[in-house]
Amino acid sequence: MPTRPSSNQRQFARHLRANQTDCELLLWQRLRARQIANLKFRRQFPWPPYILDFYCVELKLAIELDGGQHYEAGAKTHDRRRTLYLQQQGIEVVRFSNLEVIERMSEVLEQILKIAANRTSPPHPSPLPEGEGTDRGVSRYTST
Repeated sequence: MPTRPSSNQRQFARHLRANQTDCELLLWQRLRARQIANLKFRRQFPWPPYILDFYCVELKLAIELDGGQHYEAGAKTHDRRRTLYLQQQGIEVVRFSNLEVIERMSEVLEQILKIAANRTSPPHPSPLPEGEGTDRGVSRYTST
């Protein structure tokens, strides 16, 4: 974790939580209360010098929602710099446009689930316990 957030940053994060955008509220309704792969997401999470729209500590995953202002030239540069900084901190950043959240929520949630599955599944499946998949020593999958 980076340096502790200042009291001003914590206060600003509280302000942002109390004044969510419509799109943030829509996505939050689907992320809150461990609805996605039993993962805990936090909203407007301070990670100095930034505040992340949504953050999952378990996955080190930041989800950012981009409204129209993010597509202006200066904002794009700022977002790239911010993403690079967070990646250097070991945080994966995934960005969705407000339009994607409004029009294709199921696809947004599927992408978050795929990231979660890739991050939480073991690299190699563990072998089946002895006797699993057999019936009296004969494989269930063998034709007789």
